[in-house]
Amino acid sequence: MFAVEVRDHVMIAHSLPRPVFGPAQGLHGATFVVDTAFFTEDLDDNGLAVDIGLAIDVLKEVLAPLNYQNLDTLEIFAGRVTTTEFLAKYIFDRIAEAIGKGRLGGDGGRIRKLRVMLHESHMARGWYEAAL
Repeated sequence: MFAVEVRDHVMIAHSLPRPVFGPAQGLHGATFVVDTAFFTEDLDDNGLAVDIGLAIDVLKEVLAPLNYQNLDTLEIFAGRVTTTEFLAKYIFDRIAEAIGKGRLGGDGGRIRKLRVMLHESHMARGWYEAAL
């Protein structure tokens, strides 16, 4: 399987209001490095799995509404615990929508799998990965 991976980052604030999160229950900031991998079984007529420029654009657009936001105040996350894993799935779903709309070329049907990985630090990361 072929893959193209692109990277961006997002700066957010949030709290994780459950005892299991210890000191992270309080409001704190995070800068997530976001890696997104697009998997295909073949290459197109240009020798590409995915157009890197389009992939970068889509990732940037998906992250823009979250950047410099307090996630606790966004209606879309009301009542949700915005863990790294949760955010990876949220970003995955938005990118999958863009793929379905042809934002990465054609109908996106060549992209078989997608992985969104959020790096919390040099010590921890989480991701969501699934077939499309």
